[in-house]
Amino acid sequence: MLHYPGSLHVTRDPLLPLVVALLLSVVGSSFGVYAETPSADRAATSTEAGSPLLLKAKQGQIIYLKLQVEGQPVSVTGTFRDRRVPFFPVQDSEFGALVGIDMTDQAKVGELMAEITYPDRTSERRIHVRVVHEDFGEQRMTLPKDKVDLDAASLQRNALEQEKVKAVFAAFTSERLWSQAFIVPVDGIPMGAFGRKRFLNGQPRNQHSGEDISAALGTPVKASNAGLVKMVDDHFFSGLGVILDHGLGLYTMYFHLDSAKVKEGERVARGQIIGTVGQSGRATGPHLHWGAWLNGSRVNPFSLIKLPIEP
Repeated sequence: MLHYPGSLHVTRDPLLPLVVALLLSVVGSSFGVYAETPSADRAATSTEAGSPLLLKAKQGQIIYLKLQVEGQPVSVTGTFRDRRVPFFPVQDSEFGALVGIDMTDQAKVGELMAEITYPDRTSERRIHVRVVHEDFGEQRMTLPKDKVDLDAASLQRNALEQEKVKAVFAAFTSERLWSQAFIVPVDGIPMGAFGRKRFLNGQPRNQHSGEDISAALGTPVKASNAGLVKMVDDHFFSGLGVILDHGLGLYTMYFHLDSAKVKEGERVARGQIIGTVGQSGRATGPHLHWGAWLNGSRVNPFSLIKLPIEP
């Protein structure tokens, strides 16, 4: 099934992947580095002038960066592995960014480039990111034959549905639509399915790109943060689903719903009920498939929950 799509601190909660937040203070040609995490006191280190900082993050995780700049830049933008890294204002002279590490990113060091543009000049900062391999494990399932070996009509339907989703992700909302911390969208039991290599009726399939949360049929599903409803549709694999655009290339997905309570184009608030848990599409029982897409990276949605987000 295709779902659309060392370290500074490791959280003690096994359900939550590593989340790293850094404050890079830029002063002339040198800068200090401050590490900040959800459950640890701030620790300070420093680097030599011009030396790039090295971070570590596992496949499927999110890095939260804060960049403190001089003056009032026109814009702050970034790139990592040819993917856009949008920065957003946090407070005076401070910009934040969410950097997604795709679950299949090659385990090696890459360079994150931040470009700070002023009316009369441009400044660059380079940050090295070491992607660490994550062993996601395997998932073996037995499903009805017609849900695994698709006929021509089902294959065509699935291809058209994937193109619709790609079109949603290809759009870019330049405004950050959220301001508060993210929340888990449903009361249930996370199954730890993110990234698992799947075998359906013994046949290898794509890795699982979201997290499954087991819950009773009809359990309310809430928006994990404020955003815009970009899609409400019933697909062959993912069933009835809702996709929310949170701005700056961040999307969350809610699949296998029993019902949807929102319409495309609607603005939703954090915690607003957008549907109910179901088992539509290719599902063996009632649960929510919760996914997150960040500027081309498939990330574990639980990475969003403990981001140190300030209002």
